[in-house]
Amino acid sequence: MAFWDSLKTKTADMNAQLKLKTGQFKNKEFAAGSMAICALIAAADGTIDPSERQKTAGLIVANDVLSIFPPADLQEKFNFYCDKLTRDYDFGKVEAIATIGKLKSKPDQARAVIQIGIIIGGADGNFDEHERKAVKEACFAVGISPTEFDL
Repeated sequence: MAFWDSLKTKTADMNAQLKLKTGQFKNKEFAAGSMAICALIAAADGTIDPSERQKTAGLIVANDVLSIFPPADLQEKFNFYCDKLTRDYDFGKVEAIATIGKLKSKPDQARAVIQIGIIIGGADGNFDEHERKAVKEACFAVGISPTEFDL
């Protein structure tokens, strides 16, 4: 329970930090990276069932940071990465990680994408080992140590 309480507190702090920087993140690379990590979280166990996809899509729309983008654009990008992961998980994962990796030269945006992954992963109260692994891989793709996020 202590881990979950700690995660909830950190998630709230991350969301508050992200809200302050929202304006500088309004670009297509950040939107694509955000949707790529959301799809990776949804598929973290190797599959995406329809209810998980729908739940994650709902969390995306409800996220204040992502509200700077038109919901239809986010939905389209999220579906794109989910479809790739569903058709061929390994190839889809490579493509999603590569998209996130494009933010390596923009450390603030890269951190924000990682934080969104953690927020989405922990939203159901269970930031499981598969979700943590997906976020760690995204950290490596952007050159940020996972320990910065207690992973």
